[in-house]
Amino acid sequence: MREDKDPREVVYDRSAGTTLPAMTPATKRPRETPLAPEPSERARDGSLIFEGVRLTHPDRVLYPEDGITKLDLARYYASVRDWALPQLAGRPLTLVRSPGGQGKPGFYQKHLGKGAPAAIGHVDIADEGKTESHPVVGDLAGLVGLVQMDVLEIHPWGSTADKLETPDRVTFDLDPDEGLPWERVTEAALGIREALAAIGLQSFAKTTGGKGLHVVVPLQPKLGWDGAKNFTKWVADQIVAQSPEAFTANQSKRARRGRIYIDYLRNSRGATAIGAYSPRARPGAPVSTPLFWEEVEKSVRPGGFTVVTVPQRLAALDTDPWAEIGKLRQSISAAVRRRMGG
Repeated sequence: MREDKDPREVVYDRSAGTTLPAMTPATKRPRETPLAPEPSERARDGSLIFEGVRLTHPDRVLYPEDGITKLDLARYYASVRDWALPQLAGRPLTLVRSPGGQGKPGFYQKHLGKGAPAAIGHVDIADEGKTESHPVVGDLAGLVGLVQMDVLEIHPWGSTADKLETPDRVTFDLDPDEGLPWERVTEAALGIREALAAIGLQSFAKTTGGKGLHVVVPLQPKLGWDGAKNFTKWVADQIVAQSPEAFTANQSKRARRGRIYIDYLRNSRGATAIGAYSPRARPGAPVSTPLFWEEVEKSVRPGGFTVVTVPQRLAALDTDPWAEIGKLRQSISAAVRRRMGG
Protein backbone atom coordinates (compact mmCIF):
# COMPACT_ATOMS: atom_id res chain seq x y z
CA MET A 1 0.00 0.00 0.00
CA ARG A 2 1.45 3.35 -1.04
CA GLU A 3 0.26 6.17 1.19
CA ASP A 4 2.19 8.70 -0.90
CA LYS A 5 0.32 7.92 -4.14
CA ASP A 6 -3.19 8.11 -5.49
CA PRO A 7 -4.46 4.50 -5.92
CA ARG A 8 -5.00 5.14 -9.63
CA GLU A 9 -1.26 5.78 -10.05
CA VAL A 10 -0.27 2.39 -8.70
CA VAL A 11 -0.35 -0.06 -11.62
CA TYR A 12 1.19 -3.40 -12.51
CA ASP A 13 4.46 -2.97 -14.41
CA ARG A 14 4.52 -5.67 -17.10
CA SER A 15 8.16 -4.87 -17.94
CA ALA A 16 9.26 -6.20 -14.58
CA GLY A 17 8.90 -9.79 -15.82
CA THR A 18 7.06 -11.01 -12.74
CA THR A 19 3.74 -12.81 -12.58
CA LEU A 20 0.75 -12.03 -10.45
CA PRO A 21 -0.21 -14.55 -7.75
CA ALA A 22 -3.09 -16.90 -8.47
CA MET A 23 -6.42 -15.50 -7.29
CA THR A 24 -7.18 -18.18 -4.74
CA PRO A 25 -9.94 -17.57 -2.18
CA ALA A 26 -7.27 -16.52 0.31
CA THR A 27 -5.80 -13.88 -2.00
CA LYS A 28 -8.95 -12.78 -3.80
CA ARG A 29 -9.00 -9.01 -4.14
CA PRO A 30 -11.84 -7.06 -2.58
CA ARG A 31 -14.33 -5.72 -5.08
CA GLU A 32 -13.44 -2.13 -5.86
CA THR A 33 -15.89 0.61 -5.02
CA PRO A 34 -16.67 2.50 -8.24
CA LEU A 35 -15.16 5.95 -8.46
CA ALA A 36 -17.76 8.68 -8.23
CA PRO A 37 -18.10 10.83 -11.34
CA GLU A 38 -16.79 14.33 -11.02
CA PRO A 39 -19.52 16.97 -10.93
CA SER A 40 -19.35 19.81 -13.41
CA GLU A 41 -18.39 23.32 -12.43
CA ARG A 42 -21.21 25.16 -10.78
CA ALA A 43 -23.49 27.31 -12.83
CA ARG A 44 -24.31 30.84 -11.77
CA ASP A 45 -27.37 29.60 -9.92
CA GLY A 46 -25.21 27.15 -7.95
CA SER A 47 -26.44 24.03 -9.76
CA LEU A 48 -24.12 21.44 -11.24
CA ILE A 49 -24.24 18.40 -13.50
CA PHE A 50 -23.66 14.99 -11.89
CA GLU A 51 -23.81 11.87 -14.08
CA GLY A 52 -25.66 13.93 -16.68
CA VAL A 53 -28.32 15.09 -14.22
CA ARG A 54 -28.69 18.70 -13.15
CA LEU A 55 -28.55 18.96 -9.37
CA THR A 56 -30.04 22.16 -8.05
CA HIS A 57 -29.07 23.31 -4.56
CA PRO A 58 -26.38 20.58 -4.28
CA ASP A 59 -25.34 21.95 -0.88
CA ARG A 60 -28.82 21.60 0.61
CA VAL A 61 -28.47 19.57 3.78
CA LEU A 62 -30.73 16.51 3.72
CA TYR A 63 -29.58 15.01 7.03
CA PRO A 64 -29.03 17.93 9.41
CA GLU A 65 -27.49 15.95 12.28
CA ASP A 66 -24.87 14.51 9.94
CA GLY A 67 -24.39 17.36 7.47
CA ILE A 68 -25.15 15.11 4.49
CA THR A 69 -26.05 17.16 1.41
CA LYS A 70 -27.74 16.39 -1.90
CA LEU A 71 -24.34 16.11 -3.54
CA ASP A 72 -23.18 13.75 -0.79
CA LEU A 73 -26.21 11.53 -1.38
CA ALA A 74 -25.55 11.51 -5.14
CA ARG A 75 -21.96 10.47 -4.42
CA TYR A 76 -23.23 7.73 -2.11
CA TYR A 77 -25.29 6.21 -4.92
CA ALA A 78 -22.33 6.49 -7.27
CA SER A 79 -20.19 4.50 -4.85
CA VAL A 80 -22.76 1.71 -4.30
CA ARG A 81 -24.29 1.56 -7.77
CA ASP A 82 -22.88 -1.87 -8.68
CA TRP A 83 -24.58 -3.37 -5.61
CA ALA A 84 -27.74 -1.24 -5.52
CA LEU A 85 -28.86 -1.23 -9.14
CA PRO A 86 -29.40 -5.01 -9.41
CA GLN A 87 -31.83 -4.67 -6.49
CA LEU A 88 -33.58 -1.43 -7.49
CA ALA A 89 -33.46 -1.10 -11.27
CA GLY A 90 -36.35 -2.08 -13.52
CA ARG A 91 -38.99 -2.09 -10.77
CA PRO A 92 -41.86 0.29 -10.10
CA LEU A 93 -40.95 2.48 -7.16
CA THR A 94 -42.69 4.28 -4.35
CA LEU A 95 -40.64 7.24 -3.16
CA VAL A 96 -40.34 9.11 0.11
CA ARG A 97 -39.55 12.73 -0.68
CA SER A 98 -38.32 15.21 1.91
CA PRO A 99 -37.77 18.62 0.29
CA GLY A 100 -36.90 20.12 3.67
CA GLY A 101 -34.56 17.28 4.58
CA GLN A 102 -34.81 14.58 7.22
CA GLY A 103 -36.82 15.69 10.22
CA LYS A 104 -39.05 18.00 8.19
CA PRO A 105 -42.42 16.98 6.73
CA GLY A 106 -42.09 14.54 3.85
CA PHE A 107 -44.49 12.51 1.74
CA TYR A 108 -44.87 9.26 -0.19
CA GLN A 109 -45.11 9.50 -3.96
CA LYS A 110 -46.21 6.58 -6.12
CA HIS A 111 -46.78 8.36 -9.41
CA LEU A 112 -44.26 10.20 -11.53
CA GLY A 113 -45.36 13.81 -11.82
CA LYS A 114 -44.44 16.45 -14.33
CA GLY A 115 -41.02 18.01 -14.07
CA ALA A 116 -39.19 14.86 -12.98
CA PRO A 117 -35.64 14.52 -14.35
CA ALA A 118 -35.52 12.84 -17.74
CA ALA A 119 -33.13 10.20 -16.34
CA ILE A 120 -36.05 8.67 -14.41
CA GLY A 121 -38.09 6.27 -16.50
CA HIS A 122 -41.66 5.15 -15.95
CA VAL A 123 -44.08 2.30 -16.34
CA ASP A 124 -47.81 2.80 -16.81
CA ILE A 125 -49.88 0.78 -14.36
CA ALA A 126 -53.66 0.41 -14.42
CA ASP A 127 -55.39 0.33 -11.06
CA GLU A 128 -59.07 0.85 -10.19
CA GLY A 129 -59.91 2.10 -13.65
CA LYS A 130 -57.06 4.62 -13.84
CA THR A 131 -53.66 4.36 -15.47
CA GLU A 132 -50.79 6.16 -13.79
CA SER A 133 -47.08 6.46 -14.51
CA HIS A 134 -44.87 4.97 -11.80
CA PRO A 135 -41.16 5.83 -11.55
CA VAL A 136 -38.54 3.32 -12.66
CA VAL A 137 -34.76 3.70 -12.68
CA GLY A 138 -32.30 1.83 -14.83
CA ASP A 139 -28.90 3.31 -14.09
CA LEU A 140 -26.93 5.65 -11.87
CA ALA A 141 -28.36 8.68 -13.63
CA GLY A 142 -31.83 7.54 -12.57
CA LEU A 143 -30.73 7.30 -8.93
CA VAL A 144 -29.20 10.77 -9.14
CA GLY A 145 -32.47 11.96 -10.62
CA LEU A 146 -34.21 10.73 -7.48
CA VAL A 147 -31.72 12.70 -5.38
CA GLN A 148 -32.59 15.79 -7.40
CA MET A 149 -36.21 15.19 -6.33
CA ASP A 150 -35.08 15.10 -2.66
CA VAL A 151 -35.94 11.41 -2.40
CA LEU A 152 -34.63 9.91 0.84
CA GLU A 153 -36.21 6.46 0.57
CA ILE A 154 -36.71 4.07 -2.37
CA HIS A 155 -39.36 1.37 -2.02
CA PRO A 156 -39.46 -1.06 -4.99
CA TRP A 157 -42.23 -3.45 -5.94
CA GLY A 158 -41.65 -7.19 -5.63
CA SER A 159 -42.07 -7.50 -9.40
CA THR A 160 -40.30 -6.01 -12.39
CA ALA A 161 -41.84 -3.47 -14.74
CA ASP A 162 -41.99 -6.00 -17.57
CA LYS A 163 -43.72 -8.67 -15.45
CA LEU A 164 -45.91 -6.58 -13.19
CA GLU A 165 -48.42 -9.24 -12.23
CA THR A 166 -45.99 -12.03 -11.33
CA PRO A 167 -43.67 -11.09 -8.44
CA ASP A 168 -40.15 -12.46 -8.44
CA ARG A 169 -39.44 -11.64 -4.78
CA VAL A 170 -41.39 -11.94 -1.57
CA THR A 171 -40.44 -10.31 1.71
CA PHE A 172 -41.01 -11.23 5.33
CA ASP A 173 -40.71 -8.03 7.35
CA LEU A 174 -39.78 -8.74 10.98
CA ASP A 175 -40.93 -5.79 13.08
CA PRO A 176 -40.21 -6.21 16.82
CA ASP A 177 -42.22 -4.54 19.55
CA GLU A 178 -40.46 -1.76 21.41
CA GLY A 179 -37.95 -3.01 23.94
CA LEU A 180 -37.36 -6.47 22.49
CA PRO A 181 -33.66 -7.38 22.34
CA TRP A 182 -32.00 -7.45 18.93
CA GLU A 183 -31.10 -11.11 19.42
CA ARG A 184 -34.81 -11.95 19.28
CA VAL A 185 -34.98 -10.42 15.81
CA THR A 186 -31.94 -12.26 14.48
CA GLU A 187 -33.21 -15.55 15.96
CA ALA A 188 -36.54 -14.96 14.21
CA ALA A 189 -34.83 -14.35 10.87
CA LEU A 190 -32.79 -17.52 11.25
CA GLY A 191 -35.94 -19.44 12.12
CA ILE A 192 -37.66 -18.23 8.96
CA ARG A 193 -34.58 -19.12 6.93
CA GLU A 194 -34.74 -22.67 8.31
CA ALA A 195 -38.48 -22.94 7.67
CA LEU A 196 -38.00 -21.82 4.07
CA ALA A 197 -35.04 -24.14 3.56
CA ALA A 198 -37.21 -27.03 4.75
CA ILE A 199 -39.52 -26.44 1.80
CA GLY A 200 -36.67 -26.00 -0.67
CA LEU A 201 -36.32 -22.23 -0.77
CA GLN A 202 -33.15 -20.21 -0.26
CA SER A 203 -33.52 -16.79 1.33
CA PHE A 204 -31.50 -13.63 1.93
CA ALA A 205 -31.37 -11.15 4.80
CA LYS A 206 -31.03 -7.39 5.08
CA THR A 207 -31.49 -4.72 7.67
CA THR A 208 -34.47 -2.42 7.29
CA GLY A 209 -32.61 0.71 8.29
CA GLY A 210 -34.77 0.64 11.40
CA LYS A 211 -35.24 -1.86 14.21
CA GLY A 212 -36.06 -4.93 12.12
CA LEU A 213 -34.86 -7.34 9.47
CA HIS A 214 -36.18 -8.46 6.11
CA VAL A 215 -35.99 -12.04 4.90
CA VAL A 216 -36.25 -11.95 1.10
CA VAL A 217 -37.04 -14.91 -1.13
CA PRO A 218 -36.37 -14.75 -4.89
CA LEU A 219 -38.86 -16.70 -6.98
CA GLN A 220 -39.45 -17.54 -10.59
CA PRO A 221 -42.17 -15.08 -11.67
CA LYS A 222 -44.97 -17.61 -12.01
CA LEU A 223 -47.44 -16.90 -9.19
CA GLY A 224 -49.74 -13.90 -9.23
CA TRP A 225 -49.94 -11.43 -6.37
CA ASP A 226 -52.66 -13.32 -4.54
CA GLY A 227 -50.61 -16.50 -4.68
CA ALA A 228 -47.51 -14.74 -3.38
CA LYS A 229 -49.39 -13.14 -0.50
CA ASN A 230 -51.13 -16.42 0.36
CA PHE A 231 -47.77 -18.17 0.48
CA THR A 232 -46.18 -15.62 2.81
CA LYS A 233 -49.30 -15.64 5.02
CA TRP A 234 -49.14 -19.43 5.20
CA VAL A 235 -45.48 -19.33 6.28
CA ALA A 236 -46.17 -16.59 8.83
CA ASP A 237 -49.16 -18.48 10.24
CA GLN A 238 -47.08 -21.65 10.61
CA ILE A 239 -44.44 -19.78 12.62
CA VAL A 240 -47.04 -18.03 14.79
CA ALA A 241 -48.77 -21.35 15.49
CA GLN A 242 -45.48 -22.84 16.72
CA SER A 243 -44.56 -19.87 18.94
CA PRO A 244 -47.64 -17.71 19.59
CA GLU A 245 -45.97 -16.07 22.58
CA ALA A 246 -43.09 -14.81 20.41
CA PHE A 247 -44.73 -13.95 17.07
CA THR A 248 -47.86 -12.49 15.58
CA ALA A 249 -49.12 -11.98 12.04
CA ASN A 250 -51.81 -9.60 13.31
CA GLN A 251 -50.90 -5.96 12.70
CA SER A 252 -52.94 -4.59 15.61
CA LYS A 253 -50.86 -2.90 18.32
CA ARG A 254 -52.42 -5.05 21.04
CA ALA A 255 -51.43 -8.29 19.29
CA ARG A 256 -47.86 -7.05 18.82
CA ARG A 257 -47.10 -6.41 22.49
CA GLY A 258 -43.97 -8.32 23.46
CA ARG A 259 -43.87 -10.06 20.08
CA ILE A 260 -42.30 -9.79 16.67
CA TYR A 261 -44.81 -8.91 13.98
CA ILE A 262 -44.29 -10.90 10.78
CA ASP A 263 -45.58 -8.52 8.13
CA TYR A 264 -46.52 -10.54 5.04
CA LEU A 265 -48.70 -7.78 3.60
CA ARG A 266 -45.65 -6.34 1.84
CA ASN A 267 -46.44 -8.90 -0.85
CA SER A 268 -49.73 -7.46 -2.08
CA ARG A 269 -50.02 -5.81 -5.50
CA GLY A 270 -48.80 -2.24 -5.19
CA ALA A 271 -47.32 -2.78 -1.73
CA THR A 272 -43.60 -2.18 -1.34
CA ALA A 273 -40.69 -2.65 1.06
CA ILE A 274 -37.64 -0.48 1.56
CA GLY A 275 -35.09 -1.27 -1.13
CA ALA A 276 -31.63 -2.72 -0.59
CA TYR A 277 -29.06 0.06 -0.19
CA SER A 278 -31.74 2.72 0.12
CA PRO A 279 -31.20 5.23 2.91
CA ARG A 280 -34.01 5.94 5.35
CA ALA A 281 -35.46 9.32 6.26
CA ARG A 282 -34.22 8.95 9.84
CA PRO A 283 -31.48 10.54 11.95
CA GLY A 284 -28.05 9.18 11.16
CA ALA A 285 -28.89 8.37 7.51
CA PRO A 286 -29.25 4.61 8.13
CA VAL A 287 -29.23 2.30 5.12
CA SER A 288 -31.17 -0.91 4.45
CA THR A 289 -28.16 -3.19 4.06
CA PRO A 290 -27.89 -6.76 2.71
CA LEU A 291 -26.17 -9.10 5.14
CA PHE A 292 -24.41 -12.43 5.02
CA TRP A 293 -26.31 -15.01 7.02
CA GLU A 294 -23.16 -15.43 9.10
CA GLU A 295 -23.58 -11.81 10.18
CA VAL A 296 -27.16 -12.51 11.23
CA GLU A 297 -25.95 -15.52 13.20
CA LYS A 298 -23.50 -13.23 15.01
CA SER A 299 -26.30 -10.69 15.69
CA VAL A 300 -24.47 -7.92 13.84
CA ARG A 301 -26.32 -4.77 14.81
CA PRO A 302 -27.76 -2.49 12.13
CA GLY A 303 -26.81 0.85 13.68
CA GLY A 304 -23.43 0.91 11.96
CA PHE A 305 -24.82 0.81 8.42
CA THR A 306 -25.20 4.37 7.16
CA VAL A 307 -24.72 6.49 4.05
CA VAL A 308 -21.20 7.19 5.32
CA THR A 309 -20.17 3.66 6.31
CA VAL A 310 -21.84 1.38 3.75
CA PRO A 311 -19.49 2.38 0.88
CA GLN A 312 -16.57 1.57 3.20
CA ARG A 313 -18.15 -1.78 4.05
CA LEU A 314 -18.60 -2.70 0.40
CA ALA A 315 -15.05 -1.70 -0.48
CA ALA A 316 -13.78 -4.13 2.15
CA LEU A 317 -15.90 -7.11 1.02
CA ASP A 318 -14.60 -9.69 -1.40
CA THR A 319 -18.07 -10.99 -2.23
CA ASP A 320 -21.54 -9.52 -2.48
CA PRO A 321 -23.88 -10.82 0.27
CA TRP A 322 -26.64 -10.96 -2.35
CA ALA A 323 -24.53 -12.15 -5.27
CA GLU A 324 -26.82 -15.12 -5.92
CA ILE A 325 -30.22 -13.52 -5.38
CA GLY A 326 -30.74 -12.74 -9.05
CA LYS A 327 -29.36 -16.06 -10.26
CA LEU A 328 -31.51 -18.51 -8.33
CA ARG A 329 -34.25 -20.29 -10.25
CA GLN A 330 -36.52 -21.52 -7.49
CA SER A 331 -40.27 -21.89 -7.18
CA ILE A 332 -42.86 -22.85 -4.59
CA SER A 333 -43.29 -26.57 -5.13
CA ALA A 334 -46.55 -28.29 -5.97
CA ALA A 335 -46.34 -30.17 -2.68
CA VAL A 336 -46.19 -26.90 -0.74
CA ARG A 337 -49.08 -25.47 -2.73
CA ARG A 338 -51.13 -28.55 -1.83
CA ARG A 339 -50.29 -28.05 1.85
CA MET A 340 -51.40 -24.45 1.48
CA GLY A 341 -54.73 -25.70 0.15
CA GLY A 342 -54.23 -24.81 -3.46
